[in-house]
Amino acid sequence: MTSTTFSGSSDAYERFMGRYSRPLASAFADFAGVRDGMRVLDIGAGTGALSDELVARVGIGSVAALEPSPDYSGALAERLPGLDVRQAPAEELPWEDASFDGALSQLVVVFLKDAPAATREQLRVVRVGGVGAACMWEVDGLEVIKALNAVRTRIGPNPPTVGVAYRSEQSLRELFASAGFRDVETTTLESAFEHRSVDEVWAAAIHVGGPGGAMASSQPPETLARGREVFGELLGNPAGSFTLRGRAAAVRGVR
Repeated sequence: MTSTTFSGSSDAYERFMGRYSRPLASAFADFAGVRDGMRVLDIGAGTGALSDELVARVGIGSVAALEPSPDYSGALAERLPGLDVRQAPAEELPWEDASFDGALSQLVVVFLKDAPAATREQLRVVRVGGVGAACMWEVDGLEVIKALNAVRTRIGPNPPTVGVAYRSEQSLRELFASAGFRDVETTTLESAFEHRSVDEVWAAAIHVGGPGGAMASSQPPETLARGREVFGELLGNPAGSFTLRGRAAAVRGVR
C-alpha cells in the first residue's frame, strides 16, 4: 500500500471529514481510556479532530501531534499554539522510546505506506503499561464516502479502488497483536452529522485532496455538474436537512 498525504484547504477538509471525525474522536478517546494525567500522542492528526479531544481531556502541554502533510501540520500548529506538532511519517515517529502513556491513530492506518512498521513505532513510543489504539471507517462504513465513490464510478474513466485492509475488527486485531501489543481488544464506534443541504456536503467534498484526488481540480465543470446531480440522487435528493452516518472499527492494546 502506498501512503496518502492529504493536501489542499484544511478548512474544506474540516467541513467535509471533520464533521464525522470530531464526534468519532470522543468515542475513540473513551475506548482508549484517555484521562487526565496522561501524556498522549495523536498520530496522523490532520486538522486536529482528535488532538482537540485529547487537549480537552489532558491539557495542551500533555499532547503531541504528528502529521505528514505540510498544509495540515502548519494549520494545526497555527490554530493550537503550544501544541507539540511535528511533520513526519508515522513509520518514523520523532520521539524517544516510552515517551507517552497513550498513542492514538484515528482514520489513518489505511493510508500508511507500511502499517505494520507504523504500528511497531506506535508501540515503541508508548511506555510499559501504556495504551496504543487505532480506528478506521469500515468498508462502506461512511455513507458520504460510499456515495462519492459511486459518483466517481459513474462519471470518471478510472473509478477509485477502495482498499479493505484494516477496515475490520479482525484485521486491526491482527495488526496490533503482530506488532507486539498485548491484551488487544476491538469494538465498533459510530458517528453522525446533520447537514443542511446536499450542496453543503458536495462543495467541501470536491475540494479535498487525498484518496481519488480533488474533483474540483481534476474534472471539467460539466462533469462536476453531472457529479453533483448523481450525488444528490444517491443521497435521496433530500429537500432539507439530513443525517449521514459512519461506523468505524477500533482496536486498542497495552505495551
